[in-house]
Amino acid sequence: MQVREFPDAHQSVQAVLSGAAHLYSGGYSSTISLQSRGHAFQSFVLQGRAPQIVLGVSQHTMGYYRQLRDLRGKKIGIMGLGTASHRIARLLLAKAQLSAQEVRYISLPTATGAVEAFRDGQIDAICYTDPVITGLEQAGALRVVADTRTVRGSAEVFGGPMPAGCLIASVDFIGSYPRLCQAMANAMVHGLKWLQTAGPSDIIKAVPESYFQGDRALYLAAFSRAREAWAPDGVMPDGGPTTAARMLSLFDDAVPLKQVDLERTYTNSFARKAKAKYRA
Repeated sequence: MQVREFPDAHQSVQAVLSGAAHLYSGGYSSTISLQSRGHAFQSFVLQGRAPQIVLGVSQHTMGYYRQLRDLRGKKIGIMGLGTASHRIARLLLAKAQLSAQEVRYISLPTATGAVEAFRDGQIDAICYTDPVITGLEQAGALRVVADTRTVRGSAEVFGGPMPAGCLIASVDFIGSYPRLCQAMANAMVHGLKWLQTAGPSDIIKAVPESYFQGDRALYLAAFSRAREAWAPDGVMPDGGPTTAARMLSLFDDAVPLKQVDLERTYTNSFARKAKAKYRA
């Protein structure tokens, strides 16, 4: 089996649609979008039960911060327009009755660029993933406003369980290669169970050195903060698909979500068998 890495989720989806890949690891909500456009795709094992994205404000430029409305007229760093970080920022600001036009979004696709922009005062807030967030927290530069690295924090943002990363394939592929999908689900659930109790030395031994980006301590600290976000057993949570569909409906008017049968966007059959096998 060959694993290919792409710089963003959109390219992973396109690789599968074009036949360059057979399945992908991506956000569960993409299955809803794909099915609404006539592509029958399903999640067959859940990797993450929270998006692991955090909204924080600068202690330097916004030391006076009290509420989300204080972000009016401010610059917010995101991973890119249309990304999950952008959508979560928009969702949070919408709760404070702030429109997209009342703030300025700055695309910062690289972690290094995001940290530099934040520390240099080029942005007033940031909606991003780790290790960027943990690094800025440790430096005392950032105050967390909303945190989806925990199940509780994620539910507070989305109003319910929000499934994140999954292994996803077309319904045809899953039907044609059930043994392969079961083997992948087994491996994933086994790994997820291991993650629940793995210590720092275990992580260092298992993770490729390049993933540490030259700072093992920061990587381990970030992992510790987000450990809860990893699914314990690979099973889609009750209510998760509904929460994801509601999130999508807020930002994509072109997607006919009412035509999507959410029961067809995922299957728990493989994950449940793996869960029983490994007692996850």
